[in-house]
Amino acid sequence: MAFKGTKSPTQVVEVARAAFQTGTTKDVKFREKQLRSLLRMYSENKTRMIEVLAEDLRKSRQEVEILEIELLTYDLKHTINSLHEWVKPERPPRSFANWLDKTYLYSEPYGVVLIIGAWNYPLLLTLMPLAGAIAAGNCVVIKPSEVTPASAKFMQEIIPKYLDNECYQVYTGGAPETTELLQEKFDYIFFTGSTHIGKIVHAAANKFLTPTTLELGGKSPVYIDNTANIDVVAHRVLWGKWINSGQTCIAPDYILCNKEVEAKFLKAADNVLKEFYKTNPKDSPDFCRIVNDKHFQRLSGLLKGCQIALGGETDAKERFIGLSVVVDVQANDPIMEDEIFGPILPIVNVTNAYDALNFINKRDKPLALYIFSNNKRDVDLFLENTSSGGVCVNDTAMHFGVGSLPFGGVGASGMGAYHGKYTFDTFSHKKGCLYKNLGIIGETLASSRYPPYSQAKCNALKMLLKYRSGIDLTYLPHFTMFLLGAIISYGLTHFGNTLFQRNNA
Repeated sequence: MAFKGTKSPTQVVEVARAAFQTGTTKDVKFREKQLRSLLRMYSENKTRMIEVLAEDLRKSRQEVEILEIELLTYDLKHTINSLHEWVKPERPPRSFANWLDKTYLYSEPYGVVLIIGAWNYPLLLTLMPLAGAIAAGNCVVIKPSEVTPASAKFMQEIIPKYLDNECYQVYTGGAPETTELLQEKFDYIFFTGSTHIGKIVHAAANKFLTPTTLELGGKSPVYIDNTANIDVVAHRVLWGKWINSGQTCIAPDYILCNKEVEAKFLKAADNVLKEFYKTNPKDSPDFCRIVNDKHFQRLSGLLKGCQIALGGETDAKERFIGLSVVVDVQANDPIMEDEIFGPILPIVNVTNAYDALNFINKRDKPLALYIFSNNKRDVDLFLENTSSGGVCVNDTAMHFGVGSLPFGGVGASGMGAYHGKYTFDTFSHKKGCLYKNLGIIGETLASSRYPPYSQAKCNALKMLLKYRSGIDLTYLPHFTMFLLGAIISYGLTHFGNTLFQRNNA
């Protein structure tokens, strides 16, 4: 998809930079107006959004409405309703040394930010961070994924009709255009995509020491033990794997269970697949397609040589791969090397929770970890001894929709987080401010830092620093006595100096 605009990357950034320097986006009323326009954009273009996602990925209407439009709308409404509260300066606690002062934490915009969207959820994963960046007061350059051209064209055409054309600009194009864009200096970069491209984006950001959020992926494991209701497990795991034909960053990537659980799961999964798709999944209007031929060939290649227990149907002409469960998978098999990002679900056999824990911890930290168990001890074992972007117990993918939880990766699965207030915070620099008191008492407390130095002054400063984490009422009497002593000392000194000056007048 070639760039169809008239501005070069440098011109795009210059326009955004000039717009930010006017201070327009710092006006909270302006931000709110833009956010409400974005909400209106969702409402007035719902049908078109369904059409472009069907064109790009053959997504079903329900998937688009619930997993893209409704999530966007819910998050945006929450942002609009909370905006005036979020922009208020916070009041962090004070320490002994600053008892008479005031402390503030201001949320200020970074400036001009770049948002690089993903192709698997091309609207959701581009427009949700955009809303947070607007709320935080930034100017934004939006780069949709060229892999889903209908969605990219939609954003290029529709966003300028609803948002300020100088503060918020859409720049389309492929890898060459993205490379040119990354040569420009941004104040923040938000990227969603593969780990490979994420490394390239991060390297480009390093040139200008630009902070980044990288929403990547990884092989998200599912542990199932024999205490779980296997029928419910099969429904929830297969749904999490099936949505968007497995092209979801938090899709279950592989299952860890023993042979007994595997047999039960395969039997339940067979029934669930028939329930979902009747006899022919390819004819189901609810099953997405692989995004392009390149990814179809990659996924088809992974199936070769695998022991397919369920599914396995493919159609190159339609880019269709049926939801496939494969067994007898070893840790070093090709299918276990990288994130699958498609409707293939391997099962790796382990003997118990400790075996599964060891398997997970030998690999890169995943974006999501799924645990199916009614054994609280084993659940806690995973929670306390693994590291992942997020965890969902007894379900898959549902934690993404909880606006009060941060969503993001760790290690190879990404850095930074967003959703709800976390998005606002991601696009805000937290500026600390100490507002000092100029009164006599405040100056008396401060006087110990001034020369000439003495052991008494040093001891006074040590006491203040010792309790700098906050005011502990346990030491309030000691602090009060110190304060009174300092005041009396100051008063006597002042009185003595005054008397001396009068006697020598």
